[in-house]
Amino acid sequence: MGHGEIWKLRAGASFAETRAYMLVRGRLLLMTALVFSSVLETSAQIDPFKRELIQVGYNQPLEGRSPIAAYAFYYLNKPDYFSHSNLTLRLAVAPVYLDSELGISRVLGRNTDVGIGLAGGGFVDSYNEIDQGDYERSESFLGNGGEISASVYHLFNPGSRIPLNGVLRGALHYSAFDDEDKTASNFELPADQFFPRVRAGLRWGGREPVMMPALAMELSAWYEGVFRTQPGAYGINNSFELEPSSHLFWARGLLTYTTPEWKHNLGVSLTMGTSINADRLSAYRLGGTLPFSAEFSLPLPGYYLEELSARSFVSLSGAYNLPLTSRQNWLLNFTAATAVVDYLPGLSQPGNWNTGVGGGLIYRSPTDTWQVAVGYGYGINAIRDGHRGAQSITILVQFDLDKTRRRFFDPGSSMGQSRGLQEIMRTIFR
Repeated sequence: MGHGEIWKLRAGASFAETRAYMLVRGRLLLMTALVFSSVLETSAQIDPFKRELIQVGYNQPLEGRSPIAAYAFYYLNKPDYFSHSNLTLRLAVAPVYLDSELGISRVLGRNTDVGIGLAGGGFVDSYNEIDQGDYERSESFLGNGGEISASVYHLFNPGSRIPLNGVLRGALHYSAFDDEDKTASNFELPADQFFPRVRAGLRWGGREPVMMPALAMELSAWYEGVFRTQPGAYGINNSFELEPSSHLFWARGLLTYTTPEWKHNLGVSLTMGTSINADRLSAYRLGGTLPFSAEFSLPLPGYYLEELSARSFVSLSGAYNLPLTSRQNWLLNFTAATAVVDYLPGLSQPGNWNTGVGGGLIYRSPTDTWQVAVGYGYGINAIRDGHRGAQSITILVQFDLDKTRRRFFDPGSSMGQSRGLQEIMRTIFR
């Protein structure tokens, strides 16, 4: 959701979630870890399937000047980390960031798992100031950091068709801030400090960590609190304030469905959130069309990535993928998103309603081992040089290394076999 620590750090909603996020600011490569969902049909909450993915995304605005937005990461989920053990390794690797967690199944009972996490690297806490479509590099800065965490995951309804999972996580994050090449000389950086965090949430259902899932369903509600050991004023003339604590509350509902006969893929997501004492480093951030740019991404086609800063919002987005060939390997994509935003003080703009639309083409290999998507977005209400309207281009690529390896060594295997949540959803919509 946001570019601040609430959403950029490893504040995952389940053990099987991870995030890897890359921003390019001028000549700097900015990478962090992302969290994305993978709640599957399992006795607890640890993903029982081996996954090995590479995700690449790039979002280029056609008007204005913005931080160039892209991500590239390798993701591994490896059950039975030691042969026939109850350990699962989850790993996300980006060029300057590493995010990992070791899951221990049934350690606190048959339906309760524990995860121990370690993450860190460069540029994870960097901040971009964007005000009414203007990228203010003089008030933007770099941030490096690391984190340790401990999580408890509990399955409340074992044996049920759709799992209801709970998560409780505590984390200790350290941030060290620095100027970038265009930061103003009189810009006072926030103090280097520790950020203790806590998250609690409930999730019914979930979504697999792939670019275009065939089936998914989720209802979830969350709370996260961030506590600063050295709050206070920063910025030019100390005009910004880092709050002693920030508290965020949000909920999401989503549904993705593929029609059995025609293979039309439809998805819709409704997310809403509010906050107490949100500041620039913890506000919700909306904009862009990179699906793995945040755990709970808030897309707005045509806008810069994370262009808008909000203390509360309601966001509705949808996508429709129409097959163009009998083999369903070429698809025509249509997207739309709209949001009502209560802006963070100091970053407001005329009008609370923001809407974007877009479309593009998707190609899937016959074995579904790799996918490429090219899309165009138009931000209807985005502000550029005092006028409304903005355009952007998005490129997404996904490689499923596990499927590729299995096909190479077992050419007779069924590459279209459904797994996990897809099997649950097929049962529901049969």
